[in-house]
Amino acid sequence: MRLLFVVDARSPIAMNWIRHFVEGGRDEVYVASTFPVSADLSARRLEIIPVAFSAIKKANASPYTASSVRTTRFGSARTVKLRTKIRQWLGPLTLHRPAQRLRAFIENTQPDLVHAMRVPFEGMLAADAYTTDIPLAVSIWGNDFTLHAPSTPLMAHYTRWTMQVADALHADCHRDVRLAHEWGFGGRRLSLVAPGNGGIRSDVFYPPAQAVEAPVILNPRGVRQYVRNDCFFRAIPLVLQKHPTAKFLCAAMAGDGQAQQWIRELKIEHAVELLAPMPNMEMAKVYRRAQILVSPSIHDGTPNTLLEGMACGCFPAAGDLESIREWITPDENGLLFDSNDTHSIAEAIIHAIENKNLREKAAGLNRDIIAARAEYKTNMQRAEEFYKAVIGKRG
Repeated sequence: MRLLFVVDARSPIAMNWIRHFVEGGRDEVYVASTFPVSADLSARRLEIIPVAFSAIKKANASPYTASSVRTTRFGSARTVKLRTKIRQWLGPLTLHRPAQRLRAFIENTQPDLVHAMRVPFEGMLAADAYTTDIPLAVSIWGNDFTLHAPSTPLMAHYTRWTMQVADALHADCHRDVRLAHEWGFGGRRLSLVAPGNGGIRSDVFYPPAQAVEAPVILNPRGVRQYVRNDCFFRAIPLVLQKHPTAKFLCAAMAGDGQAQQWIRELKIEHAVELLAPMPNMEMAKVYRRAQILVSPSIHDGTPNTLLEGMACGCFPAAGDLESIREWITPDENGLLFDSNDTHSIAEAIIHAIENKNLREKAAGLNRDIIAARAEYKTNMQRAEEFYKAVIGKRG
């Protein structure tokens, strides 16, 4: 197959997916990146097509904290929120000229399929450059529908247009397939539900030889607008009142001024470690150090960090969202809490620390869940068949 991916090529989530087709050696792979990047990827051709002010970003200054090399934006959640708002209000106005460039790239490479990974702004860009001769697949990532789509009138317009134009849909949870139909995705078009990065590589993410007995709690989400790190940090003193030896690890937050301020104000310096960004292999070791994983998000699909932690034996406690309930059954293989409620987060952590039998039962269940639904090789074979079906249907 000749495949053209429209992606933020800084994203390890996207690149983990694309590498399957590059390394397989059977397909011609072309990449249109919306951000400047120095990609270690043997694609036939890499074209940089900035959109929504992405040209001002430095190459490899990635906002992602899941999979591959984990980097984050150093700055407060307030800064991240402001940047997001600017892109939501003004980003759609920048689509026209980049869409012309993408259309020329498509005409030059003549792919069998265009796959845009994420709606804003990769899917919107591909939809604006749409040609009826070549099928378009669009990936939905975590908060495309719940956070970004309703944020401004233009974001709503372009989200609906993208769903109306798309020939096929890839989502990491069934909830987003349902929401896609509400946003205009046609009922007879093809869809695939699989982790956004393709899934879990079991040679990297696997449980420790022995279960972790010490109360070590990991927040792997980094600095994101839709993660209630403020409530998470305020929950820490409540946990320490009952379990003073508990330790808290915060991934990709080293150097973050807001996190450091919370730590000082709450006087929890002795219990918290802010971790620097790190490669996959090192992050897997962090998961294996942790007894409990906490994901305090208010918008999400299927977080790759959640699956990685489950694969490494962490007991998952996460915000109570429809998409998360597709993976976690409370008091069976994890716990759910209200991410906006400090006490709810603290109670879930304390309950997990104090219930060893629940943690042991969850570890076995989660091992089976990951093997059945989130294994990388199996999901990428499904992705290949999905592509062939989309191309065949158009043909």
